[in-house]
Amino acid sequence: MEAAHISGCQIVTQLVRIGIVAAVTYFCAKWLINSMDPTNKAKKKAKEIAQKQLKKLYGMVDKDSKLKLSDFNSYELMIASHLVAPMDIEVSWADIAGLDAIVQELRESVVLPVRHSDLFQHSQLWKPPKGVLLYGPPGCGKTLIAKAIAKEACMRFINLDVAVLTDKWYGESQKLAAAVFTLAHKLQPCIIFIDEIESFLRVRATGDHEATAMMKTQFMILWDGLISNSSCSVLVLGATNRPQDLDKAILRRMPAQFHIGPPLERQRLAILQLILRHEHLNSSVDLKRLASLTSGYSGSDLRELCRQASIYRVRGLLGGDGNADEEHKLDENELVISMDDLLKSLVTMKLSKLRTACTYLAKNLDLD
Repeated sequence: MEAAHISGCQIVTQLVRIGIVAAVTYFCAKWLINSMDPTNKAKKKAKEIAQKQLKKLYGMVDKDSKLKLSDFNSYELMIASHLVAPMDIEVSWADIAGLDAIVQELRESVVLPVRHSDLFQHSQLWKPPKGVLLYGPPGCGKTLIAKAIAKEACMRFINLDVAVLTDKWYGESQKLAAAVFTLAHKLQPCIIFIDEIESFLRVRATGDHEATAMMKTQFMILWDGLISNSSCSVLVLGATNRPQDLDKAILRRMPAQFHIGPPLERQRLAILQLILRHEHLNSSVDLKRLASLTSGYSGSDLRELCRQASIYRVRGLLGGDGNADEEHKLDENELVISMDDLLKSLVTMKLSKLRTACTYLAKNLDLD
């Protein structure tokens, strides 16, 4: 009997030892994996940024706030690192030129229903769309329009980085995709902005990786939940220059589609006037002539043209060597952009575009 009792105690002791060794091994392995994971530092930094942004919206100073930091899980905090508060957005409709018709339509179909949702609570038609697609060539103002919508409608702005949704652990990507919509729902009214949306929600194919296919499916299922919930004020806003690459199911979920094309001559004139409105211009500057000479130029091209012209003016004042004379101090009145500066910048840009086109052509034709 005594021997049996001793044997039982030994078994219990052995089990306790095995349990301790197993627990130590588990925590050591977990610590080792976490220390070797290069994304851990990035995740920690992202959570710190998210907490800072959320405190700005629902900080401790706001005693009447319904949401607290504890209401957001770790996945939502990862997505919230890309959150932009409306007061931090510096772009407004006044910063967009040459797109008056599109701006007016967006004001009527998106901004007004969000800002004055109480006026037509019983209407099922006068509501903002759940999906808006801005498509057109690069540099024509799609991202500016997205930010201006968030600013004017006083909506929180999630500038979604698709890379955040990808995780090496199985199932984590789906949880992050779900967190995008749960976070947006908590922060509503909110815009989920996806730039270059075709890189994430392109046409599905049988060759797609299983994890990617599941993430896309999860995203679209949750998006459908927004569409069916008419009281939810969350808008998915996408921008692309390759709309033909988007999945048909995505296009169906984005009924409001706006083409932001290359600016016409009158639009280029308006853009040039907006860019140069605070600059000192010589009396020789003829913006109408410059607008006629820049056919095919986007808004970003025109901004770069003006920036280069200002550099040429400074270079001329510094004698071309980039160093100012000790006796000569630059005066603001001397920093006047002339028509020659603008034309010189235009010639440089056209030569650069021509070289790029020739390089691309030679590469595709296998020429040396």
